[in-house]
Amino acid sequence: MEDQNQSSLVSSSKGTEGNVDSSPAASSGMSLAKDLIYWTDPKKTGLVFGSTLTLLVSLAVFSVVSVLAYLVLALLAVTISFRVYKSVIQAVQKTNEGNPFRAYLEQDVTMSPDAFRKYCETTLVHVNRALKYLVQLFLVQDLVDSLKLAVLMWLMTYVGAVFNGLTLLILALLLTFSVPAVYKKYQMEIDHYVEMVQKQISSATGKIQEKLPGTKRKTE
Repeated sequence: MEDQNQSSLVSSSKGTEGNVDSSPAASSGMSLAKDLIYWTDPKKTGLVFGSTLTLLVSLAVFSVVSVLAYLVLALLAVTISFRVYKSVIQAVQKTNEGNPFRAYLEQDVTMSPDAFRKYCETTLVHVNRALKYLVQLFLVQDLVDSLKLAVLMWLMTYVGAVFNGLTLLILALLLTFSVPAVYKKYQMEIDHYVEMVQKQISSATGKIQEKLPGTKRKTE
């Protein structure tokens, strides 16, 4: 009986892992991210890109506490000013419309248990995949992959000596909102050169794997 329960739990977890990424929420999130990085709506992308870049630059110049405090103060200044302005207009016009944010206050912003459980399951799937991959890398399941990680970390020591974390985030943001758009415009030319580089890397990796003991070339 216990074995049957365990097998049912395993099968249900596998079903959850297989269906989480294909959920409507995940598809909607991927579609929104794709529209942003490809500048489908320039106004929306510009707003997201500009606000995120401003936040990162502010964090690089000021402390986190200061940035959060100024953001909250700016938001309160806008909402309080608008509320006072509407109150004055209502007093002059002798109307009683009430709080101008009433429509937003009446909206349900709480998260349902099902939605919270769905996001937790999605996060758990990705965390488990990452942990499994890290274990494979650090316990040298594939020697070449572990060596690639070692070389990457060695290069990152030089990058870390020049840039800090926030600078890297700013550079990553700039690349995220520029590289996909450039690639979409010059896709054929870029694919041609990328294919050439991939062939060279694959050939060099194959030669290294043949010379290293205890490794075998992966089948493509």
